[in-house]
Amino acid sequence: MRANYRMQRLFVEADLSRGRAFEASKDQFHYLANVLRAEEGSDVLVFNGRDGEWRAQLSYPTRKRLLLTATEQTRPQPAPSDLHYLFAPLKVGRLDYLVQKAVEMGAGLLQPVMTQHVQGKITSLERIEANVIEAAEQCGILAIPQVTAPRRLEDLLPDWPSDRRIIYCDEGHDSQNPLPTLNAIRESKLALLVGPEGGFSDGERSLLRALPFVTPIPLGPRILRADTAAVAALAVIQAAIGDWK
Repeated sequence: MRANYRMQRLFVEADLSRGRAFEASKDQFHYLANVLRAEEGSDVLVFNGRDGEWRAQLSYPTRKRLLLTATEQTRPQPAPSDLHYLFAPLKVGRLDYLVQKAVEMGAGLLQPVMTQHVQGKITSLERIEANVIEAAEQCGILAIPQVTAPRRLEDLLPDWPSDRRIIYCDEGHDSQNPLPTLNAIRESKLALLVGPEGGFSDGERSLLRALPFVTPIPLGPRILRADTAAVAALAVIQAAIGDWK
């Protein structure tokens, strides 16, 4: 069932079931009451990443409190996406964009990876999680992607599960078309690895190419910025062997 994009959607922490009432957060109160000027009895859509999506009715027990009461489920909870997204952090503004687009494109887990030429850093996992939730609210996504703590590439690979294939963007690939390589992949568990703007070091590329569960792909004849490469790679993977197929 497709999302209803005409109604306001909110992520909430509360459990959701018919008749369950819970209080809006301070930020949600401000947004609904002061920005949208939502009236008593109006409806919004709410989700918590566990119980599906629900229609909820607004009520104001006092001038400074807002209650939401779940009235009916509009969509059941789907299974989470199994596509893992591994990325070298970028500078803050572009990192926000990258995280939001990864969620929109169907990433189910976001793993920051520290590489030799990385230019950004992760100062707050909470900021990444906030961007994940914002993207989910805007795009009708119900399963909230998991965000994991940063790890160095050389520490991540030794204990990587061999049944999950890592596809990484390699600007030094001999061809320009990623489709033949992607179509030859038989594993259903996938991860995409996108490096920093400076690219992977020679040592990192050698390490990746030596592993049997790693596949390099090109992304066409042009050099792409890291955030652009992420969106392009996620799109081509989803179209060729992912949930667009």
